Amino acid sequence: MVWMQKRLTCKVDLMLFRMLMIRFLIWKVYYMSRKSRKNRNIKPTFFVFCEGDTEVAYVNYLRSKYRLPIVIDTKRAGHNISINYIRKYKQQSGSHPKDRTYLIYDMDVVENWNKIKTIKDVSILGSNPCFEFWFLLHFMNQKAFIECSSCVSKLSNYYKGYKKGHLEKGFIDKLESKRSKAIERAKALTFEENPSTNIYEFIEDLETEKSKVR
Repeated sequence: MVWMQKRLTCKVDLMLFRMLMIRFLIWKVYYMSRKSRKNRNIKPTFFVFCEGDTEVAYVNYLRSKYRLPIVIDTKRAGHNISINYIRKYKQQSGSHPKDRTYLIYDMDVVENWNKIKTIKDVSILGSNPCFEFWFLLHFMNQKAFIECSSCVSKLSNYYKGYKKGHLEKGFIDKLESKRSKAIERAKALTFEENPSTNIYEFIEDLETEKSKVR
């Protein structure tokens, strides 16, 4: 009799164990499914590191245009930027694996540019000779070697009153109306050579991300 009771108790315990295991597995599948959906819904933050006032003004404009989470670390000189600094900055800001990192720097100082190019796991956006060349491509097709001062001078011819670091609404409107042409011209140039720029890649990434939330 005692033996039968023990055997029955063992069967009951085994059944309870199996039931608990089934409930655990169901909970695990449900939890992982919710976690997966949550991760899919997370929008990436675009971290941008740059040093010029013009770059900051332009990225701020793009942030207001696309209404995407863009965090700008301003006035970080090219010779001071490093992967360790980037990681620390992103950790302090609360980063996520989906986040993206962009470095926007001019190529006029070769030593700085060569250092920037060694930084891994980031998108490097450069302009040769300077950021203003990206603006200039909106108005004309420049293929010959050009100095940064000439870029600014030519921009002033197309838009009176243009000043580095300050983007008026009228100037922004002109850029918007000519952006597709500027991208076409930029893609036809050889990156890193003078003149060249790949700033358009940032805009294309923003366009792609924005299309996901429409």
